[in-house]
Amino acid sequence: MVTEPDTLVAGATGLIGRWLTAELLTRGRSVAATVRDAPVREGELRGWLREHGADDRALTVIGADVRRPDLGIAPDDARRLLSVQDVYNTAAVFHFGLDRDEARRVNVDGALNVLHHAARLPRLRRLVHVSGYRVSGAEPLPYPAPEDRLARLYRHYGAYEASKHEADAALRAVAAATAVPLTLINPATVIGHSRTGESGQYIGLADMVEKLWTGRLPALAGSRNTFVPVVTVDYLARFMAAVPEHDRDMLHAHWVLDQATPELPELVALLARHLGVRAPRVTLPVGLVRRLPRALTRTEPETLTFLSDDRYSTASADTLAGAAGLSHPPVADALRRWADRLVAERFGATRPPLPGALTSAAGTRTYVAGDRTHAEP
Repeated sequence: MVTEPDTLVAGATGLIGRWLTAELLTRGRSVAATVRDAPVREGELRGWLREHGADDRALTVIGADVRRPDLGIAPDDARRLLSVQDVYNTAAVFHFGLDRDEARRVNVDGALNVLHHAARLPRLRRLVHVSGYRVSGAEPLPYPAPEDRLARLYRHYGAYEASKHEADAALRAVAAATAVPLTLINPATVIGHSRTGESGQYIGLADMVEKLWTGRLPALAGSRNTFVPVVTVDYLARFMAAVPEHDRDMLHAHWVLDQATPELPELVALLARHLGVRAPRVTLPVGLVRRLPRALTRTEPETLTFLSDDRYSTASADTLAGAAGLSHPPVADALRRWADRLVAERFGATRPPLPGALTSAAGTRTYVAGDRTHAEP
């Protein structure tokens, strides 16, 4: 089935991109997905979509690279995209320990390349860009920012989060200058699907769950009020899919997170009870953990910037969600299912053969990690 795409998803093979693509196809949208190494990745993406119940006949896969000014899109493919109304940029490089240039090529320059491509589309309705919930704080970054300000930013936050701050400022400025309607999505920590727990991402908060499960989390960094909010990947996909139908102003920014997320110590205690392991009894101030040797804390320094008592206004996101008929699934249940899935997949080392969790003949879900087993009815 040959269709004219009305939606473009950049970064469609990533965590958010693939769930968003599935949601858009389910809603009847015709989606063009940009991927690198298209011949190989196209098969992987289509296979994943079919496994998750999405009809991929309205999917067009385009070879592209956001690091290139023209996105590396072939002329024939560029003409096929002239029908696109809504552009989603979910492309990003996300891991800790990035160098500044590597992070900027994708997260800053790449974001601007997607914006410039969107600006050339004759039917463009909106560009929706995935940022981060710790971005766009009380002290906005100018664009272009002076080098001394950028250097301090990258030293303080590390390359990943700093590049997201820089991209946020860049997109706001360039979208205004080019009259591109822009929505910035600032999602919290993305956890697994609310029903199956599946995410496919094993860093950040998932790494903390692994340490908890394997008995390598003797203490928490932060305070009793530390707030690391979460959002399920299926809720985020539904929210993003609804954005172009509801956002009308030239600029919107939505913080998408579940305000019912427990404070971090309570969240960890909830998961410890569910997994049948001991929760850490000690909480150490972030400043102290920063000064301790990394060999002792076994903590990636960049993750410490996410440990804050800050709260975030979700007023605009709540308004859109209400208009779209969306509501967050119960967060405690979602956290438990996500933890189950992480353990079942051995935190990325393997994947269960069926959706959900591994099922034994006795009807219990049995997860084995090292020399320990957790079984749940």
